[in-house]
Amino acid sequence: MYAVLAQITAAVHFLGLAYIVFGGFLGWRWPRALLPHLPFALWGLLVVLGINPQHPLTWLEDQFRMAQGLDPMPGGFNEYYIYGTLFPHELLPHVAVLVISLVILSYVGTLVLWYRRRQRERAPSEAHEG
Repeated sequence: MYAVLAQITAAVHFLGLAYIVFGGFLGWRWPRALLPHLPFALWGLLVVLGINPQHPLTWLEDQFRMAQGLDPMPGGFNEYYIYGTLFPHELLPHVAVLVISLVILSYVGTLVLWYRRRQRERAPSEAHEG
């Protein structure tokens, strides 16, 4: 039972990471989607900057692991599942730049698209005034 709960927690954590990286692109369709994304992006920035607060899901997965008689994840979630597994440790700075760039791109894209929509919405009303 605890093994399944630990796996579910890890899966939810991976979904959270995907949301941090790509969730800002939801703003391209729904600009207000950036509001709930912002705290996730800020948390991700803290992790990228090396300020590694323990994530609640890491704590929860560790609790499930310990209930099975296993040790907590050495180094935390990212160290255990990602660094050295999905990409080598040496690429971490490059991956960090890529992730930050994607988040910035998603936010800038949202602002540009929002601005263009506002301009289009104003254009018909301005045409009627002239």
